[in-house]
Parts: sequence; structure tokens; C-alpha cells
Amino acid sequence: MTTSQLTAPARHEAAVSGHNPNHYKWIALSNTTLGMLLATINSSIVLIALPDIFDGIKVNPLLPGNTSYLLWMMMGFMVVTAVLVVTFGRLGDMFGRVRMYNLGFVFFTVCSILLSVTWMTGTDAALWLIGWRIVQGIGGAFLMANSTAILTDAFPPNQRGTAIGINSIAAIAGSFIGLLLGGLLAPHNWHLVFIVSAPVGLLGTIWAYLMLKETGVRRKVKIDWWGNVTFAIGLIAILVALTYGIQPYGGHSMGWTNPWVLSGLIGGAVLLAVFVVIELRVAEPLFRLSLFRNRGFAFGNIANLLTALGRGGLQFILIIWLQGIWLPQHGYDFSQTPLWAGIYLLPLTGGFLLSAPLAGVVSDRIGTRLFTVGGPLLTALAFGLLLVIPANFSYWEFALLLVLYGVGSGTFISPNRAEIMNNVPADQRGVGAGMTATFMNAASVLSIGIFFSLIVTGLTHSLPSALYDGLTRQDVPAAAATAVSKLPALGVLFAAFLGFNPMKSLLGSLSGHLPAANVTVMTGHSFFPQLITQPFHDGLVVAFWFAIAVSVVAAVASAFTGKRKGERAAGDEPPAASESPAVSMEPPEAELAWAGAEQARAEAASPEQARAEAASAAEPSAAEPSAAGAEPSGATAESIAGVVTRPDGEPAAGVTVTALDSANVVAGTTVTGADGRYLLQVPAGGDYVVIAAGLRAREVSLDARANGHVTVPLRIGERA
Repeated sequence: MTTSQLTAPARHEAAVSGHNPNHYKWIALSNTTLGMLLATINSSIVLIALPDIFDGIKVNPLLPGNTSYLLWMMMGFMVVTAVLVVTFGRLGDMFGRVRMYNLGFVFFTVCSILLSVTWMTGTDAALWLIGWRIVQGIGGAFLMANSTAILTDAFPPNQRGTAIGINSIAAIAGSFIGLLLGGLLAPHNWHLVFIVSAPVGLLGTIWAYLMLKETGVRRKVKIDWWGNVTFAIGLIAILVALTYGIQPYGGHSMGWTNPWVLSGLIGGAVLLAVFVVIELRVAEPLFRLSLFRNRGFAFGNIANLLTALGRGGLQFILIIWLQGIWLPQHGYDFSQTPLWAGIYLLPLTGGFLLSAPLAGVVSDRIGTRLFTVGGPLLTALAFGLLLVIPANFSYWEFALLLVLYGVGSGTFISPNRAEIMNNVPADQRGVGAGMTATFMNAASVLSIGIFFSLIVTGLTHSLPSALYDGLTRQDVPAAAATAVSKLPALGVLFAAFLGFNPMKSLLGSLSGHLPAANVTVMTGHSFFPQLITQPFHDGLVVAFWFAIAVSVVAAVASAFTGKRKGERAAGDEPPAASESPAVSMEPPEAELAWAGAEQARAEAASPEQARAEAASAAEPSAAEPSAAGAEPSGATAESIAGVVTRPDGEPAAGVTVTALDSANVVAGTTVTGADGRYLLQVPAGGDYVVIAAGLRAREVSLDARANGHVTVPLRIGERA
């Protein structure tokens, strides 16, 4: 009888191919961090560059017929990733997470090249850019859905917070780094905004193809087509309705009474309700709703969604505040405001980069709850303090509040992600990560709609009178001032967002009939920003109160991520019965403790022979006593049977035992009974790796017997 002693969670791929898991996990971390950085930079780099892009393709985005181009350039990428990320996570579970992740790099690189070679102008160019941005979002969905699952496969639970924290830094910091890059590159040549991703994507594609290996558990299951269709159409309908709901309609400042918008919202909600019903009935659902039975996963995702609601629209608010109001009032030309807006937001990125890795490392040691509760409370405090500073603030106090917000976000994000992923079964990590990314991405798009709607509501009440009073003080006739004051609030908001002074176009031919000094004042740096400062602040107050509310509720949700009595997440240690506990048991859906290179051979044999040998195996011989005890009856020609025991000989009940074939695909799985016995049915004779889910023990032995006549004892050591 041979045994194998492992002191770390060695993965099957490392065991059979000779890869060093301690070396491989850092390769996986560095590559997936590059992938997440690439995806999130590209989600925001366009935001700052929009004025230069639209100027380059000769399209005025503020004209009523062109507003949709502006919205889809801003949100098309995020809408696609929100819709597809969970589906691509599911595909990763089925066909290999690394394979799907590599495909994401390919999509990204090709689309970056096609976007950068845009040669057209006008609406053709706008449609070309929007179309390829949407396809690029498909690549982003592949990367986002599988990067976290790859890391969870590669790292043990006691290091996942650190690894996911670093990856999460890339995910969140990338969105702010993109603002700075867009501001740097776009004024020189707007094509650079897109081509900058091509060499990075090419490097990532080659690196991932050569270095990343499939180490996770794959399951061959049927694709939930009805679930995919209802989820995709339902979510797209809602998100598209949101983009059009913030546009003016029928004399209203927004389009929430538009029949198409209402149809999209109501129809999308109905389809998502149908989706839930489908997921509860199909054998292999797209959304594993059963995961929500685990408090860590359920409340962790609620907190994740709520913080994304507060964070998603904040980018736009800060850009509008700086680019359209504060910077022009402090002497910056409108052509320079995109770059300086990115620079002045660096304290937020700095606070995040400082806190996120530290929170990941410390939470691995002391637990996640302190950080997942404290982080949202810090962001709520930052939002509250942003409420009390004036719209024309002193920069040092604004910078300190950005740092505070960045620290709060960084404190929350990596412990929250580790809490969620530690509660996902090993063979469902792709779909689990995809669900989490879906909540975050969908909430980000929803957040933009909510923030814009709240600010437009505030602007609508006070903007007309502010515009009228400011124009008449500059000797603009009352009739003309009244006409300008009826400018849609969304148009003013977009003008501020783009760092654009619309006064020259608004005055039109009237400029020739006004004193030159007055025209100079009205078309100068500060006139338009000063006019909209107070109305903007009125809307800002409403939006920030919303952000405070969702942050506090996120903190409350995080407080419930503790486990119910008897429920343990992967990596948890139950209280020891003595100073040196012999075994630590986890539920069947917890982390896999891999047995490593030891294999069980399932030989084709006659049913009669199998039953006879299984029966004879039930009586241990004097020459070779069995530590595991007797085999269960009922073994067939193609089965593996055995008993899982503690070192003291007591049976280990409720443990999931799984057989993997030579392709690392699950061939059979079962759960041990009260007596510790198991019987695995496998589809054919051949070599199988036998693993036990949830065993984290000292000297726990697993005795596997193929067809009752080959014994392969496995010993699973305590995790390093």
C-alpha cells in the first residue's frame, strides 16, 4: 500500500504536469491583473477623451439627434460586459477558464486595432466606434468573468484575500487610471486612446497562452439556452431603457414617460422574473441561485451591488464637477480640462492603491467583516463631507475627501471579493465570479442612470432662473434669455461633462447685437460654469444622499456575511475539540482539498467479478488490515468505492468525493454516508484522480478501491 502526503493544496494540473503551484499562482496573479487592468482602463479611458473623439469625427454630441451617440459611447461597453459576464463565466466552468480568458485577450486586441484605424467622419464614424466598442465589451466580459475564478483555483483560502485584493486593485484603479490616460493621449491624437491597448493586449494574449494552465474543475453540462436568452434580453432591455430614460422626451426634462422606455423597463423586469423561474427548474442553470443559500455569498453580493451603485455614477459626477465647473473657474481653458480633471482625481486612486492590498493581506489573517463593514461606512462619510464643501471648493479639502473615499473603497473591495469566492464551490467558480461581476457591472450602469436622473431633477428646478438672471445681467434681451433658459437640463449636464462652453452657439447671431465686452464675458472661461454652479450643487446634494444611503445599507449587509450555525465557508476552521484537532470538516460545497498525484484505476470487469471482489474487500485480511474499513456493497463494473475516516478510525460523514478523468473533467461525484462510505460511478475504465471536497485535516486517510480489487490510499495533509 502506498501513500501520498501533501502539505499544500496542490492542484491536479501541477501534480500531473510538474508545475510548481507556488510559482504558478504568481504567474496567474500577474497575468489576470494585467487582464483586469486592460478591461477597466478601456471602460473609462473614453470618458475623458469624448470631447476630442467627437471633435475628431466631426459630430456635435449636444445636438438632440446625436445624444444617443454620446450615451452609447459612454455606456455601450459596460452594458455588454454586464449582460455577458455570467454566461462567459459559465462557459469557463464547462470548457476551461483559461481558454475563455485567453479568448478575451484576443477580442480586446483585435477591437483595439479596429477602433484606432477609424477613417470615417460623421455618423458613420460614430456608429463604427460604437459597434466595435460593443464587441470590445465582449472581450472584457471574457476577462472579467474568468480572472477571479482562475485566481481562486490557484491560491489557497488563506492567501485569496491578498490575491483577489491585488486583482481588485487593477479592476477599480484601472477605471481611474483610464481617466488620466484619456486626458493625456486624446489632446495629441484621439486615435491613441484606442491603439494604446493593442500592444498590451498582444502581450497578454501570448503570455496567457504560454503560461496559464487549466487547474480548475470542469463539468460537462448542457447549456441553459432559455436562461441565457431571457437573462440577456431582459437585462439589455432594462439597461437600454435606462440610457434613453435620461434623455428629454415630449417637453419633459427626462424620458421616463416615453412608452419605449416604459416598455423596456417593464418588459425587461418580466423577462428577468421568467428567468428566475427557469433557473429554479432546469438541471444546470446559468445562475446558481442555490449559492444564495450561503450567507457569505448572498450578503456579500448585496453589499457588492450596493457599493457599485454608489461608485459607478461618482466618476461622472466628479468629471462634471471638475471639467465643467471648477477647472474653468480657476483659469483652465476648456481644451485643457480633460487632462487636468484626470490629474486632480489622482488622490482618489492613491487612497485606493494604498488601502486595497493592505486590507487584503490583513483580512486574510483576522477575517473580512471589519473591512467589509468599515469600508462602506468610510465611503458614506466621504459622501457626507462632499455635501458640505462648496461647489467652488478649496482643492486641498477636496483632495483629502477623495483620499478618504479611495481608502473606503479599497478597504471594502478585496475582502468582499474574497468573502464571496470563498463561499463558491470549486466547480462553480466561473459562474460565481460571473454573477458577482454581473451585479457590479449592471449596478455601475444603473448608477449612471440614477445619478444623472437625480442631478437633472435638481437642475430642472433651479437652472432656468439661474440662466435667465445671468443672461439678462449681460444685456441679453428678455425674450432671448427666456429661450436660452429653456435649454434641457441634460444638455447643460452633458456640456459640463464634455468640458464644453455652449454659450457661443447658444447666443448665435445675437452676439452681433450685443456689446463686445458682454460677449467676451459670456463666452469666457467662467461665465457658464458660474451660472450652473448652484443648480449643479442642488442636484449634487440629492445624488450624494442617495450614495450615502446605499453605502450604509451595504455596510449593514456586510455585517450579515457571518455564517449560520453549522455553515462553514471554504478555509474556515471550526473550533478545536482539543489543543490539536485531528480533523476539520467542511460542507460538501466547500473548498476542494486535492489528493494530488495518486490515481485510482477503474478497470472494466464483469459485474459478477466486481460484486464478488467488493464483497471480499469488505473483510480486511490479516496480511493487510484496512485503515478505512469495509467497502459499501453495490459496486459495479465501473465504480470506485471506499471509506473516509478520521485518524482515530471514526468515519468522516458528509464529505464530497469526486473522480476526475485524464482530461481533468468530473467523471463522478458522491457524498459519504454516516459511516464514511462512498460509491463512485464512473462512465468507463481508465485512470482517475480521486479528491475529497472539504477535507482540511491532519493525517486524514482516504481509501479508494476500483471495482473492489485495487486499493489506492491517499493521505491529505494540513494546508500550509
